Amino acid sequence: MTIAEPPIRALHKDRRVTGDGVHMVARSYQKGVRLDPHMHREAQLVYAASGTMQVTTPKGRWLVPPDRAVWVPALLPHAIDVLADIEMRTLYFDQAWLAREKRSDSLGHEFVVRVSPLVHQAILALFDASCGRERTDLLIRLVMLELHQAEDSATFIPLPQEPRCRRAADIVLADPTKDHEIDALARTVGTSARTLSRLFAAETQLSFKSWCQRARIAAAIERLSTGTNVSVKQVASDLGYASVPAFSHAFRQVTGRTPTAFAEKT
Repeated sequence: MTIAEPPIRALHKDRRVTGDGVHMVARSYQKGVRLDPHMHREAQLVYAASGTMQVTTPKGRWLVPPDRAVWVPALLPHAIDVLADIEMRTLYFDQAWLAREKRSDSLGHEFVVRVSPLVHQAILALFDASCGRERTDLLIRLVMLELHQAEDSATFIPLPQEPRCRRAADIVLADPTKDHEIDALARTVGTSARTLSRLFAAETQLSFKSWCQRARIAAAIERLSTGTNVSVKQVASDLGYASVPAFSHAFRQVTGRTPTAFAEKT
């Protein structure tokens, strides 16, 4: 596993050093770019000010549209797939800084946060060249204070590790729009429907049906956040829902919002 070079040794046009322990990187990536599995010595908050990305860790897969950001602990393997052109703004935090701030324990696992307008503006302000040291420190503390208050698992798809269950999950993810029957899927991966159902519950904390619904809604989120002039009605039809109300109900169950409200935010 590659340990990426820390972004703190030299100042480049896309890098800023804010002081002892917190560092920032601004980069642009085009749709289709993949950052293969790697890790950093620092923890990081990865935010796409525009565009959509997908972040994969051993625990699962997060879809990260513009109103989300992902926290990645130090030395955690992760990969990033760019689903739509992004303007990435990343904050890196040394472990010593987190320890001094007494935040190491609470930030020991990866998670996604919903980015409020306040946090969005705070992150953008951090990359303003005229932002002084005192203002920078205050903005960083504001962002950190908001992290756990905004934790959100709506776009998370837990990935099972047991080989048969993982093969079944990969089949579903390859075509989440299909109505996957657990009996047929179990035969394909060489087990019984009862065993596969038990494995999904144990490995993902979701029933097979709920897990498939989450995968389908994640596909809808990807379409809504990366498609050009795509309508909710079209997405509902493409994903196999009988009607827009049925799609909206399922979408709200997973995300807490209607697809129309989600599309307006992206």
